Amino acid sequence: MLFFRLLVVAPRAMLRFGLVRDQMHFLGNHSLLIIVVSGAFVGFVLGLQGYYTLQRYGSSEALGLLVALSLVRELGPVVAALLFAGRAGTSLTAEIGLMKAGEQLTAMEMMAVDPVARILAPRFLGGALVMPILAAVFSAVGILGGWLVGVVLIGVDEGSFWSQMQSGVDVWRDVGNGIVKSMVFGVVVTFLAVLQGFSCQATPEGVAKATTRTVVMASLSVLALDFLLTALMFSI
Repeated sequence: MLFFRLLVVAPRAMLRFGLVRDQMHFLGNHSLLIIVVSGAFVGFVLGLQGYYTLQRYGSSEALGLLVALSLVRELGPVVAALLFAGRAGTSLTAEIGLMKAGEQLTAMEMMAVDPVARILAPRFLGGALVMPILAAVFSAVGILGGWLVGVVLIGVDEGSFWSQMQSGVDVWRDVGNGIVKSMVFGVVVTFLAVLQGFSCQATPEGVAKATTRTVVMASLSVLALDFLLTALMFSI
């Protein structure tokens, strides 16, 4: 029921775009550091492990293709969503839960202000809009990390690294599917975060339990949806 209420009030929230912009800044910019650092190290590991695996079959030139497909199809959207749930999702739940514990949401209702439209909708839209951007940044930084390890440190031919990637990665089938995944993950993770904060018990213990539930439920939902979306996308 809350999800449908958010969909109904979302157009009105977009009219006050300043609120959505502030949430995009809060959720996106404050999550950027962990996204960039994690993406770099995931790219390092992919470049190292991919090279030693491909070298057995004499295909080390395809390292760029391996790194790019692994990131844009799976690791970019999934790992970025898990990090987003741990960093931004918990922050949303705790913020809304503390507002409920402090009876701020009840006070807004007494003043004839809908807390779903004023508090939840901007945060829901901000998280849903910023998640694909964070996933794209994660994938881009991961590819650069794979290039640094594979080309600069190990010595894979740079031309083969980029040319194999350009010829083997399809914009619509690979990159497009990754974008769709990140959009779905952004909606699900942000909704679960605002739901847990809005429905938690108005006590410090209730807020703590809601924050924990956000991480657990969002992480499991991302992994389950990743399997379903992959099965649907690549079976068509």
